[in-house]
Amino acid sequence: MFESSPFIIAELSGNHDQDFELAKAMIHAAAEAGVDAIKLQTYTADTMTLDVREGEFMVSENDSLWKGNNLYDLYTKASTPWEWHQPLFELAESLGLVAFSSPFDLTAVDFLETLDVPLYKIASFEMTDIPLIEAVAKTGKPIIMSTGMATKEEIDEAVATIRAIGDNPLTLLKCTSTYPAKIADSNLLTMADLASHTGCSVGLSDHSKGLAAAVAATALGATVIEKHFVLDRSAGGVDAEFSMEPAEMKAMVEACRDAHASLGKVTYGGSEAEQAAKKYRRSIYLTKDLPAGTELTEDHLKIIRPAFGLAPKHWSDVLGKTLVVNVKKGQPLAWDLLA
Repeated sequence: MFESSPFIIAELSGNHDQDFELAKAMIHAAAEAGVDAIKLQTYTADTMTLDVREGEFMVSENDSLWKGNNLYDLYTKASTPWEWHQPLFELAESLGLVAFSSPFDLTAVDFLETLDVPLYKIASFEMTDIPLIEAVAKTGKPIIMSTGMATKEEIDEAVATIRAIGDNPLTLLKCTSTYPAKIADSNLLTMADLASHTGCSVGLSDHSKGLAAAVAATALGATVIEKHFVLDRSAGGVDAEFSMEPAEMKAMVEACRDAHASLGKVTYGGSEAEQAAKKYRRSIYLTKDLPAGTELTEDHLKIIRPAFGLAPKHWSDVLGKTLVVNVKKGQPLAWDLLA
């Protein structure tokens, strides 16, 4: 489904702070960091919620980055203007990046189809929005879907919805839907079970700080890594606290690439590059100048490096053997020297 593995996505989210030039600068920086793709989010405050300023329409959790905010105002601030999408996609593509988005309602899918996006992302909070998933599946395009808080039953329902419509390539992302997420809550071992249970390729949408979870996920077989991106965390941004700055993203990309390269293949007996080093194993050498006819004892032999003599496993076999030729100190022991 993707040309590189892991396929690394920089999520711009609302960290552009409604500044078009900043959004463009983020894309340039993401490309320089070595990511494979940039992702936007396609919604308006009106497609996300209602303009109600009380009760459940207020963020009330004490540990939330957005405590006290009204949902409508928060989504107004975090949204990416729809008229930005085409120029931002074109910029990303000119820099060699894949550019796509997460739609949050049916109008967003219709809009993104006019831009012919190459794939879609379903956000973890939308995993139970079956009408949205149906609309995305009907495009026939690849789908990446974050599982977040979803139960196995909810995941099964979402996957079955897609499979009933078409054979869209589908990747499921392990995701911890807290912001920021604690590294100990990553539960990356879930990925293997998720892959086995669904038959889908898997990856990680990571909201933890740092690169550890992404690198560990790569080592565990993640084919996709998604990470929020910001130019300068100290300057703010709706998701800045759990987003990576350019130098951090570059380090993560390199570490994930190295982690993937280190997986290699199942092999025993040493790699091709290791073969030359085998000469530095141990073997049996003669420690003295000795005449033919000498019966060898432990005083005459030693197991040392390098490995041009008989293997150490023959130690007990050669003790008591008789030399048939004269030998010198430092000569590797060989069968043709013995009676």
